[in-house]
Amino acid sequence: MRSKLLLLSALFIFAAEGIKAQEKQLDLEEAVNLALSNSDEAKAAEANINTASNELQSIKNNQYPDFELSGQYMYLTNADVNLQLSTGNGNSQDPETPEGEPTEATTPEINQLMLGQANLSLPVFSGFKLKNSIKAGKNQLNAAQSNAENDKEQLALQTIQNYLNLYKARKTVELIEESLKTAQQRVKDFTAMEQNGLLARNDLLKAQLQESNVRLSLQEARKNAEILNYRLALNLKLPEDTNIGINEEEVGAAALQQTSEALSRSDLEALEFQKEAARDNIKIAQGNYYPSIGLVGGYIALDLENALSVSNAMNIGVGVSYNLADIFKNKSEVKVAKSRAQELEYHLNMMKDQVKLQVKNAQKDYELAMEKLSVYTKSEEQAMENYRIVKDKYDNGLQDTNDLLEADIQQLQSKINLAVARAEISERYYELLRAKGTLINKFSK
Repeated sequence: MRSKLLLLSALFIFAAEGIKAQEKQLDLEEAVNLALSNSDEAKAAEANINTASNELQSIKNNQYPDFELSGQYMYLTNADVNLQLSTGNGNSQDPETPEGEPTEATTPEINQLMLGQANLSLPVFSGFKLKNSIKAGKNQLNAAQSNAENDKEQLALQTIQNYLNLYKARKTVELIEESLKTAQQRVKDFTAMEQNGLLARNDLLKAQLQESNVRLSLQEARKNAEILNYRLALNLKLPEDTNIGINEEEVGAAALQQTSEALSRSDLEALEFQKEAARDNIKIAQGNYYPSIGLVGGYIALDLENALSVSNAMNIGVGVSYNLADIFKNKSEVKVAKSRAQELEYHLNMMKDQVKLQVKNAQKDYELAMEKLSVYTKSEEQAMENYRIVKDKYDNGLQDTNDLLEADIQQLQSKINLAVARAEISERYYELLRAKGTLINKFSK
């Protein structure tokens, strides 16, 4: 019996440890850092940077010479070889052949050919296309880095919103639980009064109906809190059953901080770099109007069995190529490149106006959230005082049950509004930083 008790105690301890291991207390900065390091969105942003960097390196590699080695072996069947080479006076004669006797021409038996080559080419001038391609690649890399920063800013804001929404849901559950206790006690008191003939039955039914409604609201609030907790755990790549603890001291604290950071939008920087890359592409297209010049060199070794052997055949020179058709065909390519650059210019101007509007709107939303906090703070005090007065009048028979229940609901709603207003202070503050492009800098400090 004692061993069974020890075994059950051990099981309870392990179960408690398992539940404890699934809980994780996070403050806002830790949540943001986890998102920036673990989330798929952050990794995708880094992958885009790596892709642009590798593309730039690929373009730079075109500066270096091409060196090609090749070799061939061919088996020949009954090859007829006629060497068109002069032998001097055209009357060469075998020294062993007596003078005056004709020599018999013989054809060597040739069955194989071996050929080895080494070719080297180095671009010298290509209408500045290589130089401008490298510049365009650098601008595209800078644009990718700026876009990655913008994606991380948006990811940080999304994480903050999920974190604060979880706080709102948890706070709502907490307040409704308190209200449910009050409603249950009211039903218990009303039941005793109804049994003693001191209360009409319809008043008891009203109290029971309100208790049922509060209980249903509590289930809905718990479901919302559970879903928000699950979503945040997924975004942070935590175990799905992790119960995330919220640091309530951070909620609303942003209201005391300054919001005068200068505008630094990485998405605007990305468009600027893309615009510069588009201008480089115009120069690349215009480079087709120029000839291409390069240095070439090589080595050849050849062995034709029983007939010809060539070695140390080295060559070096200059290669020039020019496509005359590009004078007419390339005009369209240049026009396309110019149109794309102009398109980016217009898009950049539009984005600048949108950013200004976003900052203005975020600033006003932040100021409105501050006003809401002040209003809801007073509203909570007023609702609590109203409930106290109505309760006193109800106890003295001066108010009916409907007034009491309505005052109780108003009190609950005012508490929920105040909790939400505190969270919205932080949310609007961070949205303002996001609009200015300084959200990540806030946490890096």
